[in-house]
Amino acid sequence: MSKRKIKAIIEKGKDGKYSVYSQDHFGNSYFGGFGESVAGAKEDFLESVKEAIREEQAENHPVCSYEDVSVEYSYDIPSFFNLFDFINVSRFAEYAGVNESKMRAYKSGVSFPGEKTTAKILRAVKHIGEELTAVTLL
Repeated sequence: MSKRKIKAIIEKGKDGKYSVYSQDHFGNSYFGGFGESVAGAKEDFLESVKEAIREEQAENHPVCSYEDVSVEYSYDIPSFFNLFDFINVSRFAEYAGVNESKMRAYKSGVSFPGEKTTAKILRAVKHIGEELTAVTLL
């Protein structure tokens, strides 16, 4: 069986916990994950992917191996800052050109950015990634 890419969404719930879900599935086997942190929810999600593969194999349905699965995650703002908790929100807000108090509200999940602000935040994240990728150390 060929490689399989799963698209997954990570969001912070109203209860303060994180969930990972996907529209993708193997046959009748769906997957999802929950946790107190993004890392915990991702771990639970990956375990559910393994379980779905085992279920499909047990029913003799063709399915890829776990090693052939890759997951592409999309994050809401609170989940992003939970995963990358070493990012200083105030400094990031300044870098991204977003009001600091609004960025804190986005981080906590109290409010949500509009489409233009989300695009501005994503541009800043990607720019930081490009800068980090270009770094060399002596």
